[in-house]
Amino acid sequence: MRTIIAAFGLVMCLSVQAGAETNITSDVIYGHKDGMALTYDVFQPQGANGAAVIYMVSGGWFSMWQPAEQRLGSFKGLLDEGFTVMAVHHGSAPKFKVPDAVSDVRAAVRHIKANADAYDVDPDRLGVWGGSAGGHLSLMLGLNSEGPEAAKASADPRARFMGPRYKTGADSDASLAAVVAYYPPVDIRPITGPNERFPALDFSADQAAAISPILFVDKNDPPIKLIHGDADGLVPLTTSTSIKAALDKEGVANDLLVIQGGDHGFRNPEHRAAAGVAMVAWFKQHLTP
Repeated sequence: MRTIIAAFGLVMCLSVQAGAETNITSDVIYGHKDGMALTYDVFQPQGANGAAVIYMVSGGWFSMWQPAEQRLGSFKGLLDEGFTVMAVHHGSAPKFKVPDAVSDVRAAVRHIKANADAYDVDPDRLGVWGGSAGGHLSLMLGLNSEGPEAAKASADPRARFMGPRYKTGADSDASLAAVVAYYPPVDIRPITGPNERFPALDFSADQAAAISPILFVDKNDPPIKLIHGDADGLVPLTTSTSIKAALDKEGVANDLLVIQGGDHGFRNPEHRAAAGVAMVAWFKQHLTP
């Protein structure tokens, strides 16, 4: 614990044993913005396999903090297979918008990769997973790991005072080896603007193309698993079929699992369980030797 604190300058970092099976390190700081810390939690199982899955804590681009121990059940399938899990929080709606969230989670991935040795994981065996807004962010990380953060910061004089101060530079590696996205929005352009339900979408339309995953598909993308219900009334199944078509065209390894009768959020436990099994299997296929 002292080593981690010295390495990362953690504030209020807590390491606990969860049922003597999973070690939890809470609130690892990967940056600051507007005087607030940006954090992720680390879940390390006994008998870890050296690979890790980065989970996007995001729904509607709200990124709600809760004690790390309360998330443990959500990661059981991955932990049981030996995957270390990092649960990443980004600057949350309503204060922060979708472009902010994309920049934040890129910074988190860079921090995780730069410090992979501290977590006994291989930086080349990292995957990312999320649902809805978290699925969108997962696709952005997989399809466009770079981004213009450094150029924007240098061009905006306010960045010295109010912009994010990430612990890892924007020129460091943020590439990932596999992606799983549940019911993800893939084109932000048509939905940008004032939105009472999703205030994170209220930003200048000229920024939307840079955060629309479907515009960044190319042959070098990592393997991508899409999981979507055919009864999703919020993000229609056509969003996943459209990006699958783009991935197929570029020859990117991918798969779409359609959950029959599945709604947004997979509120039916059987649907949720089927998605979880498929998610874990994808990471086993692509992150383990």
